[in-house]
Amino acid sequence: MTISFEGRVAIVTGGGNGLGREHCLQLAQRGAKVVVNDLGGSLDGSGASASAAESVAEEIRAAGGEAIANGADITDLEQVEAMVAEAKAKWGRVDILVNNAGILRDKTFAKMTMDDFKKVVDVHLFGTTNCCKAVWETMREQSYGRILVTSSSSGIYGNFGQSNYGAAKAAMIGLMNVLHYEGAKYDIRVNALAPTAATRMLEDLIDSEKVKELMSPASVSPGVLYLVSEEAPSRVILGAGAGSFAVSRIYESPGVFLGSDATVDDVAANWEAIADPAGQVALANGGEQTGKFVEMAATALGIDLKQEQAA
Repeated sequence: MTISFEGRVAIVTGGGNGLGREHCLQLAQRGAKVVVNDLGGSLDGSGASASAAESVAEEIRAAGGEAIANGADITDLEQVEAMVAEAKAKWGRVDILVNNAGILRDKTFAKMTMDDFKKVVDVHLFGTTNCCKAVWETMREQSYGRILVTSSSSGIYGNFGQSNYGAAKAAMIGLMNVLHYEGAKYDIRVNALAPTAATRMLEDLIDSEKVKELMSPASVSPGVLYLVSEEAPSRVILGAGAGSFAVSRIYESPGVFLGSDATVDDVAANWEAIADPAGQVALANGGEQTGKFVEMAATALGIDLKQEQAA
């Protein structure tokens, strides 16, 4: 199978450096027309410069591709809407949105200011949401869209000193889950990436040049391209780094019925069984959990739910 993006228009936020730059280049190499969005700020979100985005767009054009640079601040919905309008005015559509832009303001929770917490959440969560909102109606009208949100192991599993970043990145999973359902009838597929690469965000944590070589941004982007291709799945969390790829899932144990009059002592006494992972499953949606608990209660109490519903 050869994946092609001929005729597709992609917007990549944070496309001026690191992972975003590589996403842009690889999309363009496969035929996509690319909007390289980058505010051009520092790692903590301060400052702005158009040079990074323009450099990547020029690199694409020099290789024979089509690209435009855009400096929209993704936390400003009006700027994001103008970016989408620019893409549509030039190429007539928007097929792909790769939400890659992000900042870091790491500190332990005890030392973190609420301004630093809010700023990181604003960029990662509200910035991503602004971009999704700005392309959503276009993708619905086209009956086609591919959206990637960028999560992180910090949000899925946790990392010391990243309560703001981890909270924002965990929120990406919830956003993906819901947009997956709301976009399904319009062939809008929504996935999440949890990448690790030798970028500005990790440069102070990686000493070995060999490790940096293994963790190149280029080794992550093939997973991105698959998740925004015509053949893409939907509602997948893809971990990617150093040329390896894995899928993360959230599981729920079978659980134990303790009765509506259960006490905290009952929960404590049955904790081992409640937490037993044997037979755990990944639920399809929130309603499945409700249905499971009601079914467990009805079975334990001898209630025939079908008979009850028919009455």
